[in-house]
Amino acid sequence: MTARAATPTRNRAKRWSLGPLAAFFALALAFPFLPLGDRTEYLLQIGYFTLVAGTLALSWDILARSGQLSLAHAAFYGIGAYTFAILSKAGVAWPLGLLAAAALAALISVILGAVASRLSGMYFAIATLAFTEVTRTVVQNLPESFAGGPTGLLVPALLGGNSRAQYLLALGILVLAVLVSLTVRLTRLHAAFSAIRQGEDVARVLGVNVVRYKLLAFAISSALAAAAGVLYAGKTFFINPGDTFSIATSIAPLTTSIFGGLYTTLGPVLGATVLRVAEELLHSQFKSGYLIVYGLVLIISILWLPRGLMGLLRRGRTDGDL
Repeated sequence: MTARAATPTRNRAKRWSLGPLAAFFALALAFPFLPLGDRTEYLLQIGYFTLVAGTLALSWDILARSGQLSLAHAAFYGIGAYTFAILSKAGVAWPLGLLAAAALAALISVILGAVASRLSGMYFAIATLAFTEVTRTVVQNLPESFAGGPTGLLVPALLGGNSRAQYLLALGILVLAVLVSLTVRLTRLHAAFSAIRQGEDVARVLGVNVVRYKLLAFAISSALAAAAGVLYAGKTFFINPGDTFSIATSIAPLTTSIFGGLYTTLGPVLGATVLRVAEELLHSQFKSGYLIVYGLVLIISILWLPRGLMGLLRRGRTDGDL
C-alpha cells in the first residue's frame, strides 16, 4: 500500500475511533438531565464514580504506554484526596485545592521516577507498591489534628453537595484526561513512549531521552490520578488511609485498562463504564461482587480478550487505536 493510499485509511480509522468516543460523551452529558425519577441521586452517584474510574484508568494507561507497570496509583490517588481535604479544612477554595493536589502528585512522582529510573518491569512495579505502603504509613502517622491519623478525616462536599454539579465536574475532569490521552496519541509523545515500551536501548539509539519521557509520563499520569482522588474525597465526605491507599485502588485501573483495551483512549473509558455498572449489579446480589468482577475480568481478558473490548470493536476494521 502506498503512503497516499494509507493516509485516507488511517484517517477513516481515526474518525471511527473518535465517533464512539464523541457518542459516549454526548450521552454522558445528557445523563444528569434525564427524568430519572426518585432514583436520581443514586444513579447520579453511580455515574459520578464511573467517570472517576474512567479518569483513573486513563491515567494508568498513559503511564503504561511508556512501558512502566506502576502499582503506585493508590498513592497518588490518596495524595490527591488528602491534599484536597487538608487544604479544604484550611479554607482553600476547591479549584485551588484541586490544582495543588495534582501539582503535588506530579512533583512527588518525578522524584519517585528519578529514584526508580533504573528499574523496569516487575522490579519497578514492586518499588511503586512499596512506595504506596510507605505513603499510607506516613499519612496514617501524621498528627490527627492535621490529617486525621488512622481514624480518618472529614472532607467538605464538593460544590456544596450538588449532585448534578459534582457529576458535571467529574465529566469535565474525564474530558481533560481524554484530551491529554489524545494529545499523547497524536503527537511525537506517542512515538517516544512506544519506542521506550519496545525497548529502552532501542529508544536511546533512536535519539529518545528515555528518562525525560518516562518522568513526563509519570507526572501526567500521577496528576490525573490525584484529580480522581480529589473527586473521590469530595464526594464521599470522609477518607481514611486504609481505604484511600488500598491496593485495590492500584489494581482497579490496571484491570479496567486491560479489559477495555490497552494503549487506547476509548478502551479504558469503555472498560470503566462496563465494569462499574457490572459492579453495581453484583453488589445487589453479592456483598463482595466487585472482587468477583475483577477476578473474572482478568481471567477472561488474558485468555480470550488480549486486546480487550477495543479488539472486539475493531474486528474487520483498520486499526486506529484512539
